[in-house]
Amino acid sequence: MDTLKTLLEHAEGERNRALSAFNLARARCDAARQQATQLDTYRSDYRQRWSAQFARGAALEILRCYQGFADRLESAITLHQHTVTQTLAAQAQAGDMLSAHELRVASVRKLIERRVLAERQASDQRERRSDDEDSMRLALARGIAGHTGRNGARP
Repeated sequence: MDTLKTLLEHAEGERNRALSAFNLARARCDAARQQATQLDTYRSDYRQRWSAQFARGAALEILRCYQGFADRLESAITLHQHTVTQTLAAQAQAGDMLSAHELRVASVRKLIERRVLAERQASDQRERRSDDEDSMRLALARGIAGHTGRNGARP
């Protein structure tokens, strides 16, 4: 039983490390999503601001600067989407690992539970057998005592 308890402690430790890794992956994923949202908001604000500027008229050089920055911003957003995809995959993998470790902990607990039950049943069976033997000896002793006469002689 000590071996199983040690195994359970080890499995719980592994599960706890997997949980920490999952939480870290989730935090990274959330941060990447938040940054993606910020980039999208910035792009929208940038377009809106420059649309108003262009409506009043703008020099060709300013238009080229705007377009160059807008292109770099689109590239950054596309690159960041790749980062978001990677963090989502890492989170999914960490979740799978966590599930596997939780299953292992549950399996070991179930095994311990079954062993405890089996030991309890075996102990109960031994106790019943002992009680039955004691009852048989007592009945046998009473039977022998009942067959003896008053003076201790057998009829």
